[in-house]
Amino acid sequence: MRKINRAVKIRIYPNAEQRVQIEKTIGCSRFIYNCMLADKIEHYKKEKKMLRNTPASYKKEYPWLKEVDSLALANVQMHLESAFHKFFREPSAGFPRFKSKKSSRKSYTTNVVNGNIFLKGKYLKLPKMSAVRMKLHRPISEKWKLKSVTVSREPSGNYFASLLFCCENQTAEKRPAEKFIGIDFAMHGMCVFSTGESAKYPMFYRNTEKKLAQEQRKLSRCQKGSQNYKKQKKRVALCHEKARNQRKDFQHKLSTSLAESYDAVCVEDLDLKGMAGGLHLGKGIYDNGYGRFLSMLEYKLEERGKYLIKVDRYFASSKICSACGKKKAELSLSERIYYCECGNRMDRDVNAAVNIMNEGKRIFGECA
Repeated sequence: MRKINRAVKIRIYPNAEQRVQIEKTIGCSRFIYNCMLADKIEHYKKEKKMLRNTPASYKKEYPWLKEVDSLALANVQMHLESAFHKFFREPSAGFPRFKSKKSSRKSYTTNVVNGNIFLKGKYLKLPKMSAVRMKLHRPISEKWKLKSVTVSREPSGNYFASLLFCCENQTAEKRPAEKFIGIDFAMHGMCVFSTGESAKYPMFYRNTEKKLAQEQRKLSRCQKGSQNYKKQKKRVALCHEKARNQRKDFQHKLSTSLAESYDAVCVEDLDLKGMAGGLHLGKGIYDNGYGRFLSMLEYKLEERGKYLIKVDRYFASSKICSACGKKKAELSLSERIYYCECGNRMDRDVNAAVNIMNEGKRIFGECA
């Protein structure tokens, strides 16, 4: 059976000593990345060749690099080389940039070698430190083989560990699709279904905007760098983190429900980034998190042997009557009810969702 990689993200609770070691490793990883990048740039300017430098070559000049996990520094080298390969392959990806100490998310990655990392009860053993207390929210199969761990600290001060396992592919075999549903993107409520129902997404970021504005005003009045500034900055970060976690929880529950209930889900292949910038709808679109929701839905359907069918973004789903198939020449965004000469009268988004489902059925029939 084919092997695949699966990641499980868990919350960890390091003590004061362990937090110091984690912060040291994060800092050294950032330092070595910037040093290696700077030397590569300088060497290329002089020799017109790529410098093959390694973290080990810096340990003599900076002996304190020996205090942290060497595999974390080795991963930094791999990430930098990967960034260069991506730049040469796809110049649009951009030239590798220096890492800032002020970056919101801080992390490092280390690998499992000779059992240096393992799970035991409620603890996770990491290199160069004692076992860290953790919260394992789901059972891990004994057949899964741990490959690497990424330790990260959020702006709120919470620590997490992403465990990467190698396991057997448990994806179900593809089966004939009988139950279809169409989904149309909506600014309010995230999306509308061909059944006539709405996802009723509560707009978590919008709801927390008032409190967030209050906390940010308090932050602006604090002296930068003071203890009160640091405490207030954490409160602002917690507001953002809560909204993000609420959104993710809602999306996971909705995507799981759809994956369990239907054999095929039909969606539009939208350019969400373009919509956010071009139509000045950025805050609303990013609050919906529709792109992440579709990613969740796709892998959950695939695991169950089901289908996510993407309809072309230029398909006129809103202008076509779902009852008779007649297409309107013009339809303004202000028209929320779809009227047709055949007598069909229904919500504009529901009409679009039904058309997306019908087009998805047609695409599925051609590919079957």
